[in-house]
Amino acid sequence: MKLIVQPADGAAPLIKAIKQARKSIQLVIFRFDLPEIERALEDAAERGVTVHALIAFTNRGGEKNLRKLEMRFLEKGIVVARTANDLVRYHGKMMIVDGKDLYLLTHNFTRLDLRSRSFGVATRKRDLVQEAMRLFEADTRRQPYRSRCSKFIVSPVNARNRLAEFLKGAKRELLIYDVDLADKEMLRIVEERCLAGVSVRIIGHVGSNKQVSARAFRRMRLHTRVIVRDSKQVFLGSQSLRKLELNARREIGIIVSNAKIVSSIATVFDDDWKASVAGNGKAEKKRASALANRASKKVARAVGKKLAPAPVVKQVLKTIEQEASLEVDPSQAEQVVNGTLQKAVKKATEKIIEKAVGQ
Repeated sequence: MKLIVQPADGAAPLIKAIKQARKSIQLVIFRFDLPEIERALEDAAERGVTVHALIAFTNRGGEKNLRKLEMRFLEKGIVVARTANDLVRYHGKMMIVDGKDLYLLTHNFTRLDLRSRSFGVATRKRDLVQEAMRLFEADTRRQPYRSRCSKFIVSPVNARNRLAEFLKGAKRELLIYDVDLADKEMLRIVEERCLAGVSVRIIGHVGSNKQVSARAFRRMRLHTRVIVRDSKQVFLGSQSLRKLELNARREIGIIVSNAKIVSSIATVFDDDWKASVAGNGKAEKKRASALANRASKKVARAVGKKLAPAPVVKQVLKTIEQEASLEVDPSQAEQVVNGTLQKAVKKATEKIIEKAVGQ
């Protein structure tokens, strides 16, 4: 079992695994923009490896890039399947090579994620590999999936129960990376562990809870979802501890007991903790609001200048005057347009920043 740490390791471990494949590669894709991995997959298909990509039906960026990726893969002889749309999102990240090596990732196949704090695990543990293959087959065929492995964590199938049990089992310490720990049940369990004397440290963001706080991560973008329990076990996967990702999305994770991996992640966490800022994410919220405010003003001014004398605004003024028999001051109309636009842009920018954190 091997640990992948981002941004230190980059795409190299995955490219190496693809180049060493002899029979088959199965991978799940939510986001993808790495040409080096795309070339490696195409080369594998050319040398006779069966490459099968299960691609999300959509992501927040829309379907355009995903459909383009599908067409490029098909042209190179890669088998493509698309996930069903019965779940809000298909957000898991994994790759299986030759039916014996599982790469379970907390990051997407993107440049942005490779520059972010994230982790992955490469394992040959038979139960985990077989369970990953079962899930891949079920989702490719759009058939129901039922869990047979307690250490293979899949939303919405078993994630809530298994992660609740995992948190409740903490006796001494919990180290948590989470971009949005907001689920009420999970927050209650973490709070109970705190009151029971368990040391809880969280890097990321926590929903409103007086007993549980987190440090904002400033060193780089935070993308991983990880829980280290009592320096003995670690959960890592694509699901945050929030309702949507536990109940309504396809998320994939595993629980690992490998001492070396647990220790390595804990060491990285300790280093990141020292570089983080206390305040339960308040500093990040303030920063996001300030960024949104600056962006909204700039966009509103730029667009407002173009819209004010434009035919569309003139037509609005004309319609008001005709239908309501009112005279409208063009300068006042321009102010209203700019003010409304600024508010809309600010709200949209804040939402974009909020959603980007959880990708």
